Amino acid sequence: MAVGVFDLFSIGIGPSSSHTVGPMRAAAVFAEELKASGVLAEVAGLRVDLYGSLAATGHGHGTMTAILLGLEGFHPELILPDEVEARLAAIAETGVLQLAGAVALPYGVKDMVLRPLTVLPRHTNGMTFTVTGAEGTVLHSATFFSVGGGFIVREGEEDAAQQELEESKKELPLPFRTAAELLEHCRETGLGISDVMLVNEKASRTEEEIRAGLLHIWSVMEDCVATSLKREGVLPGGLKVRRRAPDWYERLKKESSRLEPGTPDSDGQDQDFHDPKYWQEWVNLIALAVNEENASGGRVVTAPTNGAAGIIPAVLFYALHFAPGMDQAGQQDRDDVVVRFLLAAGAVGVLYKEQASISGAEVGCQGEVGSASSMAAAGLAEVMGGSPAQVENAAEIAMEHNLGLTCDPIGGLVQVPCIERNAIAAAKAINAAKMALWGDGTHRVSLDEVIITMRETGKDMSSKYKETAMGGLAVNVVEC
Repeated sequence: MAVGVFDLFSIGIGPSSSHTVGPMRAAAVFAEELKASGVLAEVAGLRVDLYGSLAATGHGHGTMTAILLGLEGFHPELILPDEVEARLAAIAETGVLQLAGAVALPYGVKDMVLRPLTVLPRHTNGMTFTVTGAEGTVLHSATFFSVGGGFIVREGEEDAAQQELEESKKELPLPFRTAAELLEHCRETGLGISDVMLVNEKASRTEEEIRAGLLHIWSVMEDCVATSLKREGVLPGGLKVRRRAPDWYERLKKESSRLEPGTPDSDGQDQDFHDPKYWQEWVNLIALAVNEENASGGRVVTAPTNGAAGIIPAVLFYALHFAPGMDQAGQQDRDDVVVRFLLAAGAVGVLYKEQASISGAEVGCQGEVGSASSMAAAGLAEVMGGSPAQVENAAEIAMEHNLGLTCDPIGGLVQVPCIERNAIAAAKAINAAKMALWGDGTHRVSLDEVIITMRETGKDMSSKYKETAMGGLAVNVVEC
């Protein structure tokens, strides 16, 4: 199907969309195929091979444990954090995996075969699942690639998947692959960018379903923040990174002077303080809270990836609490802001998915944090009254100043520099939107040109700076 807003914003678990969500999804698909093919009862052996970036940083990204859950039949958008903890504890204690929820096999993380120096031709995030019978005969085998944002592609079906994508786009009322095509639709119809995206989404869902779905996405983002604000201590993984969001929240409540209705605070009370002079601190707080929860393996929304999951919630929070006029807005108006923001951001996300990549392992962090910052800038410009040209300009500015961003997490963990990087990129998005809104939409560099440049920069970037933990901060900072 054509890439839509609910593909770019999907619910999953942390810490990584390409290294956690995608592998779990691939493993779940493989498990379902075993059931459907009728060979499940004959399975006596299992082998999982991980290649390239998945093997190099899999331990820090929770890849292996996510695959175990997927092989048991769990899907990232449905599994709850308590289920994650319970099943992983059971597997660790017994050493037994329940393949497709039905066949007990002695298998665990230590049994997976890691091939960090072997990169399969299609993508650096490759994985192969193989099951054998009692005599060692291969019953079923499949290779998948996790291509960013939780999207997966099966080896040998790349061309078919691309053809299906192209065919499905023909069914859209206003199909677009480039920003130029998107702006042309806006000129011809008089619609805004969020409106064009809504028209296309209505090809597969009713407007009521779209609205409800997007409001649910926002509610999960809010829940993610609320959960994070209740956690204390250090993040898992060994780096001993201290959680900052809860303390920052308490300090903001003390230093802010204005009381108004909002999201529940850490004590569960329906109140929140949003003094305008602290807008930057609030944006930082939301971004940090989301990404600390992501680093904990908690429930997050890929936006469009897990590593960049805090940017869009932080900028949307800014739109709802600090944009002009929002202090007088009713709930209906706020809901409209959420829907329009996510639709406009989704439209820009489609451009990156279609023309380049949102995978840090493929193009570096410019594809994750850069794409999210660009999407957030577009969403903010849209709900602050920007014209289609100004919205496109906002998206362009945000990405232009994220070009060349490397993906070099210390210890392979989505913590340093990832958590702070989300806060910085959220601020960039807000500034990009404000700069675009002070112009008339005309600008020298187009969004399409920046997207192509990002893709080419990623292609030229050394592999050690693309989520392999072989360069940058990952090797220059001592982990302990």
